[in-house]
Amino acid sequence: MLIAKDFCEFVNIMIPQTAPSRKIMVVEDVQETREIIEKLLNRDGYCVMPARDEDEAVERARSNPPDLILISLGGTSDRVVSAARKIRARADLTHRTPVVIFSSTMVPEGEEWEIEGNIHITTPDNFDQLRGLIRRVMPASSQKR
Repeated sequence: MLIAKDFCEFVNIMIPQTAPSRKIMVVEDVQETREIIEKLLNRDGYCVMPARDEDEAVERARSNPPDLILISLGGTSDRVVSAARKIRARADLTHRTPVVIFSSTMVPEGEEWEIEGNIHITTPDNFDQLRGLIRRVMPASSQKR
């Protein structure tokens, strides 16, 4: 009998696929926003690992490393970028794990910037733009075939 460690593993065991679902950790401090993002990413076939803050993200990423981390936290740009670095470092993730920070104030609307070692900041015009950035920065080894 197979025992799944979490929902993402359960989906990969129970639903035959050509490749396992790609895991995206969504770190968002507003529950309603986190739930909306989760639904949209689930529709695209991603397995979403929600976290409400930096500590929960670290805990979840240590036990089940994500393929990408998507962060939208309140606070100054320095605080959010620092949280992104800390999550990756404290969870023992490498720079190969991309981090996408989305914000309404850090960069001009519709733009995307890579600020350092696979950490990207965007202010998407719409979900399609965020979806495109996720596809571009997701490691090739975790892309669905």
